[in-house]
Amino acid sequence: MEFKFVLTDYIREAMALAEYDELEKDSFAGRIPPRLGVIAFGKTMPECREELQSVLEEWMLTGFKAVNELPVIAGIDLNFDMTPVLEEKW
Repeated sequence: MEFKFVLTDYIREAMALAEYDELEKDSFAGRIPPRLGVIAFGKTMPECREELQSVLEEWMLTGFKAVNELPVIAGIDLNFDMTPVLEEKW
């Protein structure tokens, strides 16, 4: 599998793992298992999916900032050491 847009591919593959449940009062819950711990809610399925992707993106940014290891999804590993690249630039 060739990856051209690694972040886009990671998000797409993570969203493909999403599971949704219809809750009482016409609302939905979505989550991305197993390790991600990303969950969102919405009044409609499309609203829930959109919110889930937004939460996923925020979760990824928090992981990058905190230098937390992100799970490898569909062979996409976003955990790499940027130190050599940054040192080369500066």
